[in-house]
Amino acid sequence: MAEPYYITTAISYPNGKPHIGHAYEAIAADVIARFQRQMGRDVRFQTGTDEHGLKMAQKARDLGITPAALADEMSQHFIDMCDGLNVSYDVFQRTTEPRHHAATQELWRRMESNGDLYLDRYEGWYSVRDEAYYDESELTTGEGGEKLSPQGTPVEWTVEESWFFRLSNYGDKLLALLETPGFLRPESRRNEMIAFVKSGLRDLSVSRTSFDWGIKVPGSEDHVMYVWVDALTNYITGIGFPDEGGDFAKYWPANLHLIGKDIVRFHTIYWPAFLMSASLPVPKQVFGHGFLLNRGQKESKSLGNVTDPMALAGQFGVDSLRYFLMREVAFGQDGSYSPEAIVTRCNAELANSFGNLAQRSLSMIFKNLDGQLSANSPQDADRELLATVRKACAVDLVESFEALDFSNGIEAWMRAVFACNQYVDEQAPWTLKKTDPERMKAVLLTLFKAVRDLAIAIRPVVPTSGDKLLVQLGIPVEERSFAALADEAWYQRLVDSGFRLEQPVGVFPRLELPAEDA
Repeated sequence: MAEPYYITTAISYPNGKPHIGHAYEAIAADVIARFQRQMGRDVRFQTGTDEHGLKMAQKARDLGITPAALADEMSQHFIDMCDGLNVSYDVFQRTTEPRHHAATQELWRRMESNGDLYLDRYEGWYSVRDEAYYDESELTTGEGGEKLSPQGTPVEWTVEESWFFRLSNYGDKLLALLETPGFLRPESRRNEMIAFVKSGLRDLSVSRTSFDWGIKVPGSEDHVMYVWVDALTNYITGIGFPDEGGDFAKYWPANLHLIGKDIVRFHTIYWPAFLMSASLPVPKQVFGHGFLLNRGQKESKSLGNVTDPMALAGQFGVDSLRYFLMREVAFGQDGSYSPEAIVTRCNAELANSFGNLAQRSLSMIFKNLDGQLSANSPQDADRELLATVRKACAVDLVESFEALDFSNGIEAWMRAVFACNQYVDEQAPWTLKKTDPERMKAVLLTLFKAVRDLAIAIRPVVPTSGDKLLVQLGIPVEERSFAALADEAWYQRLVDSGFRLEQPVGVFPRLELPAEDA
């Protein structure tokens, strides 16, 4: 039986349309999900939208529509983004679904029966934009003298009756969890959270009475749950909780919660504490990735530099955008993008290096061998090249991707592409055509094998282009896994099947800069 692997993104807050940060996280999670599937694991991949809270209620009021109508309209933009970016999610979990209300209320009842919830009065600073409470010590003062959260958002003094969660009871357990190697990555985020817990945890206000757009507190109907209790529960709703058999038993605890670095506290302190209180296992790993900056600047409406990710994908192609984001940015750190950077990177590597290698190799086989594959006698240079490619694809890239180090894994893959291009130049099959046709054939068929390995390895990043190339090579869908890279018999099977290479079609076109950016 295949080993289960459960990955989630953070669920997006749909009070505005998706921006490049949403696309970045969805693409990264999709690359991980596709990679794990290619590794032979039984993957469950979940994303979704977080549709309750004061921000949504206020936005709907401003627009003169109901919060439910706003949630329906806006969540569709996120579904369309995922579909448009070829994100292979299994579940798109919306927090307005009835099953999510049932799951969240059950989690609440379990926390309450454990003695971790009590009614009191909340007085303190609250940021509507972050949907978060802050201690006075965490605030800064803005230019106009207003108080700001650590994220730079305005806070307001709030006084209301509230249910509280006894977070203060979980300091030691959370510290032990955060000190578990691999639970929170990268290391810088782990150190921040350890320091936060060591500074002392205060009980957490977990309900509101000042608005009603949310999930009702069981037995306390004038209260709605604090949006983070509601939002975080999505990860177990989508696998069937409160039914603890079936998918829940198979996939929980999650192998990976992939989130932005700004919400690490909620996922590594509040969420594990809620789960511990409800006697449920905590996730195996949380990874807080960095932000994507537009030419080095954070995107904001006031700067007028907010990018529609679907416009970028339309301009440069979905696979090119996916490749750039995974290749350019060291995962976990902040990264920067611009149209020029996308064009430069994708042309140099996808079009000129790998695309050109595949196109000229297959064209020479089509033209000089009539597209016919056959057995041949390899020389040392051929064996060495295939060993180099195999190690890059089946070892180096795999190890890097398992560690979520995508740029390094793709770097190893590119070195193998360069080795192939160097081999073409050294062997010069166009010269061998006149001097030694048998040797030319051996060289071209060696390149056929190398291109197949390279296409399988990069497929999680550029799935559409990778599959288009593998179709041309005659490689069936069931032979596109990483395990297939160790299958020595695949080539002979293809020869025996009578496969013949058709006129090849390039799959990585050169990109052009739009006139306004050129």
